[in-house]
Parts: sequence; C-alpha cells; structure tokens
Amino acid sequence: MSHEAAPSHVRTWLSTLPALLVLLLAVAQGTSEVVQARMLAVGEQTWPGYSEIRYDPKPPECDADKIGADAKPKSADDAMLDDMFATPPAGGPVPAGAAAPAAPAPDAAAPPPADAVPPAIQPPSPTAPVATDGTAGTPAAAPPKGADDALLDDMFGGAAATGPNTEAIAAAKAACAAEHTRYDELQAMITPSLKAFRVAETTLSAITSVGRQSFEGWLVLLIAICAATASALQGHIGLRNVVTVMDSRASNLAQFVVNVLVAYSCVARYNLLVDSGLDQGSPTLALVWAAGFVAMAGINAALIARPDPSLKQGGSLSHALLAVPLYCSMGFIASVWFLGFESYPAGVANYLDKITGQAGIYLQVGLYVWAGMMLKRTRVAHYLFDAIRPWNLAPELLAVVVLILSAVPTAYSGASGIWVMAAGATVYDEMRRSGARHRLALATTAVSGSLGVVLSPCLLVVIVASLNKGVTTSELFDAGRWVFLLTAVLFTIALIATRMGKLTLASPAKALPAMLTESRKLLPYVGILIATVVVFALFFDTWLTEHTSALILLDVMLLIIVWDGLKSSPEDDGVGARLAGSTHETTIHIGALLTLMAMSVSFGAIVERADLMTTFMQWMSFNSPFETMMLFVCILVVIGMTMDPYGAVILVSATLAHVAADAHIGAVHFWMTVLVGFELGYLTPPVALNQLLARSVVGEQEDDTPADAGFWRRHEDTLLPVTVMAVALLIVAFGPLMMA
Repeated sequence: MSHEAAPSHVRTWLSTLPALLVLLLAVAQGTSEVVQARMLAVGEQTWPGYSEIRYDPKPPECDADKIGADAKPKSADDAMLDDMFATPPAGGPVPAGAAAPAAPAPDAAAPPPADAVPPAIQPPSPTAPVATDGTAGTPAAAPPKGADDALLDDMFGGAAATGPNTEAIAAAKAACAAEHTRYDELQAMITPSLKAFRVAETTLSAITSVGRQSFEGWLVLLIAICAATASALQGHIGLRNVVTVMDSRASNLAQFVVNVLVAYSCVARYNLLVDSGLDQGSPTLALVWAAGFVAMAGINAALIARPDPSLKQGGSLSHALLAVPLYCSMGFIASVWFLGFESYPAGVANYLDKITGQAGIYLQVGLYVWAGMMLKRTRVAHYLFDAIRPWNLAPELLAVVVLILSAVPTAYSGASGIWVMAAGATVYDEMRRSGARHRLALATTAVSGSLGVVLSPCLLVVIVASLNKGVTTSELFDAGRWVFLLTAVLFTIALIATRMGKLTLASPAKALPAMLTESRKLLPYVGILIATVVVFALFFDTWLTEHTSALILLDVMLLIIVWDGLKSSPEDDGVGARLAGSTHETTIHIGALLTLMAMSVSFGAIVERADLMTTFMQWMSFNSPFETMMLFVCILVVIGMTMDPYGAVILVSATLAHVAADAHIGAVHFWMTVLVGFELGYLTPPVALNQLLARSVVGEQEDDTPADAGFWRRHEDTLLPVTVMAVALLIVAFGPLMMA
C-alpha cells in the first residue's frame, strides 16, 4: 500500500465523512436494538401485559345484549337434524318436543354384546329416563324405536332441543363480557406516563426495524465508498507496495480490467433479477455494487493517465506485477470462469450478494478496524507497555507477553487478520519502542492474532459449529485452550532459541513497585472499560460476547478518544482530529480488506461449483486417516493463503468435512487442524495475508538488520511465524492419530 501520502482535505472528507456516517449508523443501530430490547423488558415489569398496550387496544366488536336476541324457534326439519346430532343432558329430562328413547321391547332384536361394540357406540341402557310432554307425570307419545334407531341415536348423540341453544348463547355472552372487561382494564392502565414511555419505545422499535432491513444496503455502500478510497490512494493489498510509476500503472491497469468485469456482472445480475421477477436478491443492491466498481474503474483510468507525482520514476515489470492487488487475481479468475466456462455473466455478482446475507459479520469487521485505528491514537498501549517496561524484558520475552495478551482481543474480534488490521500498528510501534529489532517486531505483529482464534468466544468457531452439527462450540473451545497453550509454548521456545542476547528480567522487588506506579495511568481507561461493560450488562442486559463485542468495544474506544482528547496537551491532537484521522485510515483499510473478502467468496465459489476438492480426494483415493490428513494439511494451508477465514470455513464445511468423517477423523480434531492450517496459510509466502496486513498498517519502516546477518535474521519476520505454526500444525494434525 502507498497510502502514506497526505491527501487533500477535500478528498479526505469526500471519502471519510460518508464512511463515518455509515459506521455511526451501524453503531447507532446496534445500540438502539440493545436499548429497545431493554425497554420492552422494563415495560413488561412496570405494566404487566405491556405487549397488549404498546398501541391503543381496539374496543370489542361484540355486544352481549344483542347476542341471542334474534334466535328463533327451530323448525321440524331442524329438530330432526338436532335429534340426529345433539346429546341430551345426562340423567336429566329431555326438553319438550324431543323424541324420548323407549325401552327396547321384549321381542326386539337384542343389541350387540358390550364386548363386541366399542364404548362409543354402546346401546342405551334400558333404565334411561324418558321425557315428558309437558304434563306432569305423563309420558310423551312417541313411536317406539327399533334397535337400529337406538343405535343411531347413541352414535350421533341422541335428541336435542328445538329451541335456541341457550348454553352456546350464554358462553358467547360470557366471552363478550370478558372482552369488555379486559378492554376496560387495559384502558385504565393507559396513563400519561405509559403514553410517554410507549412513544419512546415504539419509535425506537420502528427505527431499529428500518435499520435492520437496511443492513445489507449499508454494507454495500460502505464497501463501495471504502474500496474507491483505497483505489484512489493505492491502498489495496498486494504482495508489494506501489513504489514506482510502473508499479502504479500495472496495478491500476489490472484493477481497471477486473472492476469493469465485475461491474458488468453486477449489471447482468440486475437485468436477471428484473426480468425474472424472482425474489432472490435486490436489484437496487446490484446497481449499487455496479456503481462502486464503475467508480473504482474511473479512478484507475485517471491514475493510469496521471500517476501520483510522488512516485519514483521507472521500475521493473517483475516488481510491478507483485504490486497488483490480490483481489484482482481472484476477481479475474472468477470472471473468466463464469463467463467462459459457465456462460453465467451474473456469477460473480451473485456471490457478491451472498456476503450481504452476513452483513452483520462484515459490518463488525469494519467496526473492529475502526476501534483499532482509534486505539492507535490513544495512549492506552503506550501506558500498558510503560507498565511492562520496569521488568526490563528482553525483546523475545516481550514478544511472548504481547502474543499472549493479544489472544484475548483476537478471540473477541473473530479473526487474526482483523486484529492485525486493527491493532498491528500499535503492536509494532510499542515493540520497537521497547527495543525490539525491526524483523522481530514485524513477526510479532503478523502473528499477534494467530493464537486467539481458537479461544472463546471467537466468532469463527461459532460459525464452524453452526455449519456442522457434529460438533459444538463447547467442544471446540475446550480443545482450543490446549491448542492455544501448545502454540504459546512453541513460540516461547522458538523465541528463546533464536535470541540475539541474554534473556534479561528485572528483580521483582524493583520491578513490581515501578509497575504499580506506572499502572496508575491506566486506571481511567480501565474504569471506562469496566463502567461501559457494567452499564450494558446491568441496564441493558447485554453482556460482552462475540456478538456484542464490536459494539461495546467501539463505544469504549469512542469514550477513550474523548477522554484522551480532553486530557491532551495543546500541542497534541484534539478529539476531532483523532476521530477524523482514525476514520480516514479505517476507510482505506476497510476498503482493502472487505474487497479482498468479497472477491475471495467468488473465488471459493469456483472451487465449490467445480467440485474440485471432492474430485481430487476421490482421485487420490487414500485409504488411511494418516494419508487423508497429509493431504488435508496441504490443502488447508493453500486455502488459508488465498481466502478470508469466513469464506474459507464455509468452503471447507461444504467440501472437506464429510471427507474427514468418512476417513474416521473426529470432528473436533479435524476443525482444530483446519483453524491451525488456516493460520499457517495466513503467514506463509507467497501470499501470507497476515504478513501483508501487518506491512500495510505498519507502512514503510527502516530495516535495521545488519548486512552480514545470516539467512534466519534477514527473514526472521517470515521464518519465525511459519516455523512455529508449521510445527504446531503437525502436532495438532497427527498427534491424535498417533495416540489413537
């Protein structure tokens, strides 16, 4: 990336302000959902039955006085039907006008035996009461019934009254009266205080509902704005930063071609959706995607015609090709596949739309990056390292401490690349400030997030469990703690073994008092963190989890930015300058990272649609878990080198998970291997995504490695992480198989 050049204020705010508004909308949406959910709970506690009076209840439409008023005596035909289907009150007299069941005549056909007829159709008892004709003690005249008639009466309920159904009328009146009573009770509950409360609650509910429906649009708009900014400042992620004019022209030419192809795919998807009328996506979103890529293509064309004057003249073609952003390679391959092999122009755009189905996750990525850029502009990290410095740790031991401390925020951010993007600059700067050499500081920055992806409550692990019913989050997190311990021990051993000097450690008697003194500077920041978490927990019943961490931590960072800005000296940046600077950097990094993620989804789709992995596994036809695992290790590292973690997990779930099950590899064992394999891929050249992210946030730094240093020292930033993670992967992959 070459975004270090200071852009004009107008151009900065043209991109920063819209991105800031979208990010603030995402924060406001998340906060309003939390507040509105809590308001519902408070309303129910204060006014039991609040859900019925959130809006004015409608008065009952029934009138008890009119129910049954228009009932008329029944005709002879109605009486005959009632006689067939109605049931007389048991043990009581039959209403006037109803036929009375007669006792069977001595010579009548005997009813079926009781044990031969189901209870529901048993013949009537010969002692059943008879009805009267209204004259006291005088039996009503009725023709005697045969056995068949008696059986039919018993089957369909016997005789019924010819008058109105008084029981049904009474029940209807009672129900109507209950409705009116409940309506009066609800009306009595509607007090001025309730009206004020529900206006606030329902208004907030409407806002959150609109915001929830707009999540997809916000994400596409955010990517379009940020990706265009990254294009303008040449901030997209490539194997090499843009340094020369040739680098710039090669990079922008490749971007122009891919952006035009993807924009064409988006237009094709728009036409497809409009012509088909199917509810499988939003035509409007397809146009927004198209507009974003057209804008990027226009910026690329302008930079091809007029390269940045601050760039060096000349350059070599080999270096220029390395400066082409990674998303271009993925986008070009995906476009050629869908256009040439499947004749499906809308293919790339179709998979772009799929990331909007997980808009919440990708918006969280943006919020984490924003929080990291704000952290970079506070004194928190500086004060934290000040508290550690009294121990006089050797750079290698300090790196171990940084890796362990970084594991927790990585677990909450959900992916190692997000943590590197968010806090990598802070890690590098503080490592260098504490005396670490350039290559060691870079290595620590790149691997700082790798240890925490297996710890609770990492969102990546939650997605794995949600996609695979054979494994649970608790099982994965239990195994993840052991994997974390393993990688931490391996890094400690490697750093100690490759140290350049003595392992220094101050005396606790001297270091501890100094550390406590320096730690006092952190108390206001710790207080802000605790207070914010407690407020969300107690007042909004929202705890710090993988689903809420982006929102809560961003609120924490906004408060810290305000505190730091108010407490800063006159020569330091104020609140506004810090917020603007962090947002501007966030815009570039979000554009670079989310564009790469979006294209990796389309690239992964090719592998899935072509069924390459399953076909390859079947072709290899391995017969043992060891052989299958060896192939898994190679494939997982390659996937980690080329795809973002969320898309990679989805791809592996669809293609390799069932192969592992067929090879009798346990689900927990397999997914721990997957996560460690991904992390090794993110650190392994030629792509090494986490290495690229580390360099992108750190920028161009002076290398202090001596010219006569050995091969390890010259490439320590790459060799150290790769060696340790490779050993960890081999242990995780084959250790359980050897012990089985």
